[in-house]
Amino acid sequence: MSFLDNLENSLKALESQEQGGLDESRRRESERERAVAAAPWAERLKSGPYTKALMSVATRAGYSRRLKVHLVWIGTSLRLEAGTQRLELRPEPDGVAAVFLDGKEEIRRGGVHLTGDPQKLVDQWMELVDVWRKREEELAAASPLPED
Repeated sequence: MSFLDNLENSLKALESQEQGGLDESRRRESERERAVAAAPWAERLKSGPYTKALMSVATRAGYSRRLKVHLVWIGTSLRLEAGTQRLELRPEPDGVAAVFLDGKEEIRRGGVHLTGDPQKLVDQWMELVDVWRKREEELAAASPLPED
């Protein structure tokens, strides 16, 4: 390979890095603007009475089903987990979204009114948890027992 070919390849590589860098900086700026717009909702979610009530209601609902409900803050989002079922409350620029997940698959999404009663939201989620649990019990009953 000649010196000129090598130089040309190096210049092409630098140009492609610059283009990718511009896209990356635009993406980062967009994410930053979105986070700034969602910040008031994140603060309300973290420190408001709705969240405390939601945690209490979800814990009681899991306890009555003999199921541990895990509560986790991931950044500004609150995640509730029971088995493979998840409910995530995500602050967004226009409010807080409730995202229902089965594993990593999003099942449905809706808005959350932070001034309302969290019981309805937990009831919707527990319906999905109950379906998952029933499915797991049926699979366990159908699998053959190991022989000694």
